[in-house]
Amino acid sequence: MPAVGTPEDTICAIATPAGEGGIGIVRISGPHAVDIASHVVRLRSKRSLHSLASHTLYLADILFSPAPSISSHSGFTPSQLTEQMLDEGLVVYMKAPRSFTAEDVVEIHCHGNGLVLQRVCQACIVAGARLAQAGEFTKRAFLNGRLDLSQAEAVLDTIRAKSELSLKLAQRQLRGELAQQVHRLRTELVRLLAHLEAGIDFADEDITFVRREEMIGSLQETLDHVRRMLETAETGRVLREGVRVVIAGEPNVGKSSLLNRLLRENRAIVTDIPGTTRDIIEESIVWLGLRITLIDTAGLRDTTDLVEQEGIRRSIEAQGQADIVLYVLDAAQLTQMDLRNFRSPTLHAEHFLVVNKIDLCDAALVERLTHALRANTPCKVVPISSQTGEGLEALKSVIQSQFVKPSFEPRDGVVVTHVRHRAALERAEASLNDALASVQQGIEPECVAVDLRGAADALGEIVGTITSDEVLDEIFSEFCIGK
Repeated sequence: MPAVGTPEDTICAIATPAGEGGIGIVRISGPHAVDIASHVVRLRSKRSLHSLASHTLYLADILFSPAPSISSHSGFTPSQLTEQMLDEGLVVYMKAPRSFTAEDVVEIHCHGNGLVLQRVCQACIVAGARLAQAGEFTKRAFLNGRLDLSQAEAVLDTIRAKSELSLKLAQRQLRGELAQQVHRLRTELVRLLAHLEAGIDFADEDITFVRREEMIGSLQETLDHVRRMLETAETGRVLREGVRVVIAGEPNVGKSSLLNRLLRENRAIVTDIPGTTRDIIEESIVWLGLRITLIDTAGLRDTTDLVEQEGIRRSIEAQGQADIVLYVLDAAQLTQMDLRNFRSPTLHAEHFLVVNKIDLCDAALVERLTHALRANTPCKVVPISSQTGEGLEALKSVIQSQFVKPSFEPRDGVVVTHVRHRAALERAEASLNDALASVQQGIEPECVAVDLRGAADALGEIVGTITSDEVLDEIFSEFCIGK
């Protein structure tokens, strides 16, 4: 028998989410999938599971059948050692390599009750399967050549997608669009490297396998492609993970009212008493396909209240972790200030000054306030009323446009969505820069070859052509056990 945890094991797991549902699925994958399933299901047609046509559903009784090797000393109770009817359902056999893992796979479809699914899974383990590790089905699909590494990551992105745009991007990567681009770039680098190394090997013969101008042109073109991919990385990150928007400001300027208005529900308590919000309130919504996490924070002021001080500390910490800070101001209070000396505290140009309560001021005054603030701060200034809703659509629009162009469509070229991919592309860019500079300066071809190989290896890491067990373990540990 192979050691526990090897690819030769036959694995099983519940493949559907926890909770109640009409259908639940237990998946078995590996060389003994059919033998193990034969101990667990009995076809109503009385046929052998080995004789079934692939990719066809069959009605079956689902049983707990003790394996012959299990004795009364195995730790199971007598009731667990007798054959038991667990459920009735459907069974489907997917013959290798036409399955998700490219191995023999049997799926048992039963009622979606957690207890039933657990007992079916236990029956599979008693019959000889091993409980799958996190992400092991998808990892096997990668190791068996069914998916490349970027597609395997896209499986998890598809499961976790929280917006329409992030789902579309995940599905594009699952179809292999990023992989195709990376393979094309890497193939060109490998071609150049082969010609360069051939020239090194035949240096005494004075044979040129690739002209200098051709080398420069090809390297420049590849470098331009890599840079264009890197330019999409921030947009890709935001579309995959969403945007963290912190609502900050002094007490009683309308932060919690703004949160409630944007969420369209009374999520935060709103009173006229300063310091009402003392902790972080976090909720997520989707605007125009982009996932937004809104974070309401405690009002910023000097206070001796220890609880409020902790809330303010958390507010400042949240601002440091935000993609955007909406610093809320009270329009009525601003009319009493000398705005020439106004400075927004610790804000960057990508953050926003939100001038609230404009319903309490006349339009001309709001215009003057907005103009004065824009002249004295680097931030975008957006006048709103959380009471009437005026200006909220404009606020949503400028937040989205900060990260995604209005004309953006997920089909517009490859979009880089993972930090791992971005880091690999940055390494490829650095190596390509060095190689290009070396060729232009006439440096020895051996040095150019080292940089070309470095760029090719960096691109290979994205799709898993070159990777380590440590990287694989880290990637697949994020998956659930049934996937």
